[in-house]
Amino acid sequence: MKDQQVSVVEPTLSQSHVLPTGKPVVEYKTDTRQETIPEILERTSRHGNNGMAFMAIDLGEPIRRIRRWRRLLPNVEPFYAIKCNSDIAILKTLVEQGIGFDCASKEEISTMLKLGVEPEKIIFANPCKPAAHIQYAARNGVDMMTFDNMDELYKVKENHPGAKLVLRVLTDDSKSVCRFGLKFGAPGYMTKRLLQTAKELDIDVIGVSFHVGSGCFDPTSYHDAIAVARKVFDEAAEVGYKLHFLDLGGGYPGLDGVDGAPFEQSAAVIRQSLADMFPEGVRFIAEPGRYVVAASNTLAVSITSRRAILPHYKNPNGSNTEEKPSFMYYVNDGVYGSFNCILFDHAKVQPKVLQKEGECLLGEEPNFPEQFDASIWGPTCDSMDCITRTAVLPELNVGDWLYFENMGAYTVAASSTFNGFPKPILYYTNTEM
Repeated sequence: MKDQQVSVVEPTLSQSHVLPTGKPVVEYKTDTRQETIPEILERTSRHGNNGMAFMAIDLGEPIRRIRRWRRLLPNVEPFYAIKCNSDIAILKTLVEQGIGFDCASKEEISTMLKLGVEPEKIIFANPCKPAAHIQYAARNGVDMMTFDNMDELYKVKENHPGAKLVLRVLTDDSKSVCRFGLKFGAPGYMTKRLLQTAKELDIDVIGVSFHVGSGCFDPTSYHDAIAVARKVFDEAAEVGYKLHFLDLGGGYPGLDGVDGAPFEQSAAVIRQSLADMFPEGVRFIAEPGRYVVAASNTLAVSITSRRAILPHYKNPNGSNTEEKPSFMYYVNDGVYGSFNCILFDHAKVQPKVLQKEGECLLGEEPNFPEQFDASIWGPTCDSMDCITRTAVLPELNVGDWLYFENMGAYTVAASSTFNGFPKPILYYTNTEM
């Protein structure tokens, strides 16, 4: 194997592209190579970084996911939900695939405009937006945006009267890991009243959106939600609108059978439901997030401290018996960093041994003669900073490495430097180049 350096993305300003505001576009360039993530993990853990945690990111994975989406749902345009993973190298890769983007704030919109995305390829999919953010969207030609309540209609009328609104409706999200209906979505008894008010305000309502919840484990949820949307389309016709846009939201699994029903099953239900309930002339989009990036990131952490738990018990006959020990391992990333997905996204992570006593074990099926119960803890001084209490691992020592696969969704996007501990270093490859 060649021992070569893998570069971290560094932003560079380009004066060759200028936004309407006069601000230069920020171009992000990365030295990507056709290396596998195992190669990056092995070399980096073996040769340096001063023991810092790091992410190996395969930019080829989102490309493969978009191809698969287009094959299974050819009439549904993907608008990537950038809140899931806003890494610039990933976003730039997705821009090159020609997809759209789901933005929830002024900053997210600004990022995508700087990367050259046309305003028509952005939906401002936040039903409850600050007025200043609506004004920013108006100034930059981002017209598609969602709403789900009466006050939002008046706010949009005042700040972006030319907006093309999408009514987000409440659907059953009880069959998903993360439910959003408590916060967003107009209930059925309100949808027609909202449409009537929009008509009175002379606001252009173009369609309907919904979200079945993140990590949907029952594909029939999509059928039921599409039926709700069909009903709202009919209500809109009674009010005087001819809707022509349907946003199927998110909730698509990043790992088939792990965080939701297999994508093929959901796609089959969606294809059939759209064919049964909607005529030609309706534009379909969706907002996949974890589906696109969950498998793109692999995280490697080093063990910085260890505590051995050695219980002793006294038998009834008075003799002492030493039971098998367990271990507490402290590593250099935790729930305030990349593992925030455990707290916020109900993620279940699985540690694997990357390097033990200087020997890289990646890509092998190591046969550890003895394994022990273990818990894994993050680096902060907070007792909540626990990655898992139920690991089973060989006996490891300070300086050994663990890795965690499928760490691309809702990890780096919400990580912090709480307690002064740094975020992981990011390394990139592109196995589709």
